[in-house]
Amino acid sequence: MKPLQVAIAVLILALLAAGGIILLRQSKIGPKPIGQITKPSSAVKVESKMKLASSAFSDNQSIPAKYTCDGVNISPPLTISEIPENAQGLVLIVDDPDAPAGDWVHWTVFNIDPAMTEVTEGTVPTGGVEGMTDFGKTGWGGPCPPASPKSQRGEPSGTHRYQFKLYALDTTLELGSSAKKQDIGEAMQGHILDQTLLIGLYQRG
Repeated sequence: MKPLQVAIAVLILALLAAGGIILLRQSKIGPKPIGQITKPSSAVKVESKMKLASSAFSDNQSIPAKYTCDGVNISPPLTISEIPENAQGLVLIVDDPDAPAGDWVHWTVFNIDPAMTEVTEGTVPTGGVEGMTDFGKTGWGGPCPPASPKSQRGEPSGTHRYQFKLYALDTTLELGSSAKKQDIGEAMQGHILDQTLLIGLYQRG
């Protein structure tokens, strides 16, 4: 083999070796296997437009005893606004995430008329079907937490949050009055147009 041919062969081998090193390095720091790649979400989080309020209490403020087991135990008045135009039904779920046994369901109402904007105290929202609560019956079950332990100064301590969760759906739910919160939640999947939250507080001495 002539010297020029030898030099060319050596150069080719050197280039191949360098390429192999580069490929080896890239394989160590390269992209993850396809199965592990997490695609960025194209969904943009939009602030809820629908609003839920009560003339009896403000958001994150105390619920009057009238609406609890210490009073008349009727549902509070509610006002709904900014309901999506294409909503076919509304769902209202009231629960207490601070209950000793975990989340406690106080009221569920589904298939509420989306044209309804006010709920008078002690009434079922127009068109609504009341589901089963953790009291073992349908209808409103007001706040009724265990008596709060006393603080070192002798004052009641511990406040429960009562979540009034309202959902606007693009459909109505094919459920009956025996439906529980979990049943309603499963039936709503993929149908929520908007949702909002009103929180009321209550503690017993």
